[in-house]
Amino acid sequence: MEEKTKKHPLHELEVKNVKEKIKKNKTLHEFMDFIKKGNVFGLAIGVVIGTAFNAIVNSLVNDIIMPLVGILIGGFDFTKLSVEVSGVPINYGMFIQNVVNFLIIALSMFVTIKVMSKLFAHPEPPKEEDKPAPKPETVVLLEEIRDLLKNEPKPKKKK
Repeated sequence: MEEKTKKHPLHELEVKNVKEKIKKNKTLHEFMDFIKKGNVFGLAIGVVIGTAFNAIVNSLVNDIIMPLVGILIGGFDFTKLSVEVSGVPINYGMFIQNVVNFLIIALSMFVTIKVMSKLFAHPEPPKEEDKPAPKPETVVLLEEIRDLLKNEPKPKKKK
């Protein structure tokens, strides 16, 4: 035999109170709306994809680009470039490598955004021929009067 669990009347009262507090607190209400819209899920997916993309870019820079650049400029490893100042090592080779990482990420994001904007761009509606705006009624009447006066026979000059 199944036992039905009865909810305590205070439980429903507590849930009701929480909902009322959320409605009263504007910031909390906006946060709940934000979560409901799905922006949080999109943001989470973006973070996961960004992390995976970072690993790919780091591998590209560390394993392919920087060794080739090192060979071209003398066969040394950039990551080992450093200078000691007062006994403290300044690893400027790592800085160069991180700048290259940044430039590759920035370039790939630029290309991705360009491609996505072309794929999802809304085509412009076809332009209608530029028709002149309709003339106001007073202008039309004045033009008719002008045309009538032009067509009226001119009085002959007396000599």
